[in-house]
Amino acid sequence: MNAPHVPNHAPNHALKLNGQTQQQPEDDLIVSVEGRVATIRINRPQVLNALNSQLMHRILELATGFDRDPCIRALIIAGSRKAFAAGADIAELSEHTHATMYEADVFHEWDRFADLRLPKIAAVSGYALGGGCELAMMCDIVLASETAKFGQPEVKIGCIPGMGGSQRLTRLVGRACAMDMILTGRMVDANEALRMGLVSRVLPVDELEREAATVAATIASYAHDIVMMARQAVNAAEETTLSAGLRYERQIYHGLYGSAAQREGMAAFREKRAPNF
Repeated sequence: MNAPHVPNHAPNHALKLNGQTQQQPEDDLIVSVEGRVATIRINRPQVLNALNSQLMHRILELATGFDRDPCIRALIIAGSRKAFAAGADIAELSEHTHATMYEADVFHEWDRFADLRLPKIAAVSGYALGGGCELAMMCDIVLASETAKFGQPEVKIGCIPGMGGSQRLTRLVGRACAMDMILTGRMVDANEALRMGLVSRVLPVDELEREAATVAATIASYAHDIVMMARQAVNAAEETTLSAGLRYERQIYHGLYGSAAQREGMAAFREKRAPNF
């Protein structure tokens, strides 16, 4: 297998390949690749990993590069133990007017991140508030440590969610819980987030990133095209009727027969061996 391609990095992008990390104190992103799994770690501790436009552009650039790289099969988004991301950068946003917001179409690029076909896993410790919660919800799987706290507190600063929170949160947890969180601005802890369906697993802090790496490596071990099809079929359930979704799923299912992955997977099952995807 060829060495993983890594997109061109600006000087303040730390890079780790094959276990080696190059990092400077001012790095706001730490990027690593282990096998078929890439990790982008947000590193702005002085502002609890707040997301500004520069960071958005860099995350999108990196994630898009990994999405196009045939050697990368899964992506982990992480923060620190204290904060996954505590929201958008209010200092930056407060300078905008309606005209500049509209002209720049602020936050629209995050839609491109959500639409990337590469499976994305959010490893959340500490605060995931506002844009941080929204970034986690753009991922396909959200793993939370016991210290994680989620919220959409924009109402407290005279705003509403702007990175998809009102839409994705409602689809994930339902109208009642979404209204509760968005209208009151309250935070929910990891266990409540699990009960709501906002996260899929809650883990001890010391185990979170190890489990995220295991989940990502498991996904990356399967046939990449099949994983992307499965992801696409699940996403369709949020965007269409049940009957249309069933037809869509069946169309994909029928179409994969005769593919290399299907032939190898079923042959390995019958021969009682591990498949070689």
